[in-house]
Amino acid sequence: MRYTGAKFRLCRREGVNLFGSEKYNVKARRTTPGQHGSSMARHSEYGKLLRNKQLLKRSYLMSEKQFAKIVKITASKYAKNNNISHDEALFQFLERRVDSIILRSGLAQSIMQARQMVTHGHFTLNGIKHNIPSTFLKPGDVLKLREGLTKSPLYATTSKTSVKVPSWIKVDKNAYTVEVLSMPKRGEIDTQADLLKVIEFYARA
Repeated sequence: MRYTGAKFRLCRREGVNLFGSEKYNVKARRTTPGQHGSSMARHSEYGKLLRNKQLLKRSYLMSEKQFAKIVKITASKYAKNNNISHDEALFQFLERRVDSIILRSGLAQSIMQARQMVTHGHFTLNGIKHNIPSTFLKPGDVLKLREGLTKSPLYATTSKTSVKVPSWIKVDKNAYTVEVLSMPKRGEIDTQADLLKVIEFYARA
């Protein structure tokens, strides 16, 4: 199941602000959550791999089942069939999700907000209403804000926000459209985790 608990608890557990908002500033509370959080040791090799995996999974706010399937099956198979590295394929699948694309476009300020926008049916995908955040987009796909929402205060604010949009998407703030131009490229997004170690974690399991 998708995690629906306290988001700040996740940030404290990983020691980083996973979701961008100031309210998840972990510098205010540096200890890990729980009664014995401040004394927890993380020095074993397995422990380091686990924390790295949890950091990446939680950055995209995905369930363990959903995340593990992308790592072990979807990305692995795609990498072999397309002659690219496993970690490159994993990055592409994580960034090609609808909620990730909405976040990178600057229309949402966090992955939670992006997912909520999508599940509430705020966007069309290639002209058809779409409400599935986990859909993988491909070059040529276009997300567009539904006409009735263009004057919403929510989007009036985000449309004026200046963010660095990655090269694989094109945003038209006047038309409220987001077009996927190419496959996501490593180096433009800091995932805060080592993707190779995530793959290693599941290989050990």
